[in-house]
Amino acid sequence: MFSFYVLSFIVTAKAELLPGSCSFQESICDYMSDPAFLSWTLNPSGHFITVDERVQEDQGKAVLLGPDVDQQDWSCFRMVYQVTGSASLQVQKRTDGESFDQVLWKTQSPSDSWLIASIDLQNSTETFKIVIEGKLGEEGGSVSIFEIKISDKYCIECDFEEAHLCGYTNQRNRYMNWRVGRSDDATLINGTGQYMYVDSTDTKSFQEVAELVSPMTTVPMSGCLSFQYQQYHAGDHLFSLFSRDQAGQYQELWRADLPENNHVDWSPEARVWIPVQVDLKAPYPMELVFEVAFNSPHGGYVVLDDISFSPEFCNAGTEPTFDPSIANCDFESGYCQYVQTLMGNQLWRRVSVRPNIYSAGDHTTGAGSFLLANSRLSLRSGYVSRVFGPPMPGNQKYCLKFFYSLQSLSGTDQVLSAYLYYSDGTKQEQIWSQNEKIRNVWIAVELTIQSQKNFQVVFISTCKNVWSCGSVGLDDIKVTLGDCALLNKQASSLSAPSHCDFETGLCGYTQDKGDSGDWTLARGPTPTSYTGPRGDHSTGMGHYLHIEASVMLPSHKARLLSSSLRGSREPQCLQFYYHMYGSGIGQLSVYLLTEQENEDKLLWTSHGEQGMSWLRASVNYQNDQQHQIVFEATRGASVRSDIAIDDIIFERGPCREYADDHIPHLSLSGNNNDIQSMNFK
Repeated sequence: MFSFYVLSFIVTAKAELLPGSCSFQESICDYMSDPAFLSWTLNPSGHFITVDERVQEDQGKAVLLGPDVDQQDWSCFRMVYQVTGSASLQVQKRTDGESFDQVLWKTQSPSDSWLIASIDLQNSTETFKIVIEGKLGEEGGSVSIFEIKISDKYCIECDFEEAHLCGYTNQRNRYMNWRVGRSDDATLINGTGQYMYVDSTDTKSFQEVAELVSPMTTVPMSGCLSFQYQQYHAGDHLFSLFSRDQAGQYQELWRADLPENNHVDWSPEARVWIPVQVDLKAPYPMELVFEVAFNSPHGGYVVLDDISFSPEFCNAGTEPTFDPSIANCDFESGYCQYVQTLMGNQLWRRVSVRPNIYSAGDHTTGAGSFLLANSRLSLRSGYVSRVFGPPMPGNQKYCLKFFYSLQSLSGTDQVLSAYLYYSDGTKQEQIWSQNEKIRNVWIAVELTIQSQKNFQVVFISTCKNVWSCGSVGLDDIKVTLGDCALLNKQASSLSAPSHCDFETGLCGYTQDKGDSGDWTLARGPTPTSYTGPRGDHSTGMGHYLHIEASVMLPSHKARLLSSSLRGSREPQCLQFYYHMYGSGIGQLSVYLLTEQENEDKLLWTSHGEQGMSWLRASVNYQNDQQHQIVFEATRGASVRSDIAIDDIIFERGPCREYADDHIPHLSLSGNNNDIQSMNFK
């Protein structure tokens, strides 16, 4: 029998320190508290830093700034922490030239013990800082950090020599559990050392299961996973390796061969270490699960050690992780890899719509291209038009997102459907059918697709008869690997402050108290007819900000201020969508505001009616001082002057050049209509 320790968390601070690492025993190393916020306090008796006092309403957080990290190779950031009460903790990455920090990880879950956060840091050619933000909640609490370690390894790698076991955890079972073993036997892994093991002597019933779970991966990775193991009485238990995603879905990666297939002596005296290499593809967050299931109290044991990872696949013939971006298309420069059936006329047409007051343009820019089915120039009674996407391999989970818009007054029932098409002759499978009947609004659809067989996504539009045949637009198709709900949850939890779609609030934007109007959060159409959007730009069914002209006087202004942005010597790109529909539309302007300047600097402006579309604006600017961006809307001559904005994005510039971003101001009249303003390509 092996000598062992029960798997539990025992904190120690004797780990080797690497650049950016700190044990907080006598100092905070190269870290420093941002003086603009609360201070982190070093606790000399407990060897940790903490923030547990709330001083002012607007200073309820402490920011810890790390040293410059020059990490050319993949690395793992591991932090031992504790959060109590309603406090929260998050880890960010700060790169020169970026006005906002990138959120890597966050938690708001209180605990009564130390926990471990493991974050993979991808290869970077740029120097960056780790920024740690502890925020005290309305009901108080505390945030403490015991240790930070940055190592030149992947977070799933482990030799189990450290007390925190690299973040691996035992999924506690009433009887069966993985334990830490220690040996001085020279036959075991370089002599002395620790390993993980599970023994059948604790089994109380058949099919007892013990699970050892790795930290959750935080970024996409693929390559070769290696480890070694021993087992005794292999015929009386199953030893398997699974991947498990955030939805709890398991996929078997490997299973130990039976003794008759291994041709090794399985007596306990032999203690043969069996090396294993397994190809791993983790395009979205998942964890490794080492599982042992025993059939009886005499089912033997399993020993596990030295888990490592390489970005190169174990087998040269392994197919690389499929890149689903081949199915992405905004139709700005063509059909991408979408094709129509050869039989009959091609009823899907690539079109663009000039901004007008009767119909909306595309979703991408408001003045670009999209696919249109069953237009008035291609009506055929009783005809079904199909457009096929590129082939997609099976045994994978995909998130398909696209936008559709009903373009006609009639025929809005079941105009568009999506199917999975199988080339082996299997009946195609319907995965979605249009139900919404809102016209001239681009509505987002998200579908999680998982099929065992290779498939193609096909979009089908049906024209029942000439009198009830509806036109439908299709745009901005995007496919990613993973489950849509989980991807959205992850995106929401790590929402970048540089992106705001107003779905969860104002994202730190504030109203200027010195103006004469307010920006209002809205959903659906604005109260006044013949002005304002019918839906938001993000999903068609979400939120946006607008000024309600009916409660303002002509020339009244509403100013929206961003949070304070870091300055940079590099160019910055501000991108947003704006909506200016209504005969009395006034003016929308974007300014740069700094404490050093007496007047706001005008960056961009648009005035007068611009049509029914959400139009994209891209603004290049540069400022090396702390600054704010101001969105100022001016009410026009009549109540039909609602102005709206949505999907504000800050990126390192310069902005990508789009020909449609320089649309001249238009004088729109009632002479335009949806056919005259439509360009068929």
